Amino acid sequence: MRQSSGGQWPGEQDSPTAFRCECARLDCNELVSLTPREYERVRSKPRRFVVLPGHEVQELETIVSTEPGYLVVEKRDEAGALEEASDPRA
Repeated sequence: MRQSSGGQWPGEQDSPTAFRCECARLDCNELVSLTPREYERVRSKPRRFVVLPGHEVQELETIVSTEPGYLVVEKRDEAGALEEASDPRA
């Protein structure tokens, strides 16, 4: 079997893996468990990020959804515009 370019075997897009919490805390190295497919679905919108519960910044972010073990937040206003401008997926 051949690994995909993302370092996963075919069919592993639905297997949970660890992603670093994408909160604004500079010292946060905590991990969030979700599938690569779920992560890519969230990050397909440049203003949206995966964070651990309690790591959201209410002044800058809106909670879009609450999932088992993590939140999806969306950056608002200037913070959101900055994220859109620097998104490598765009």
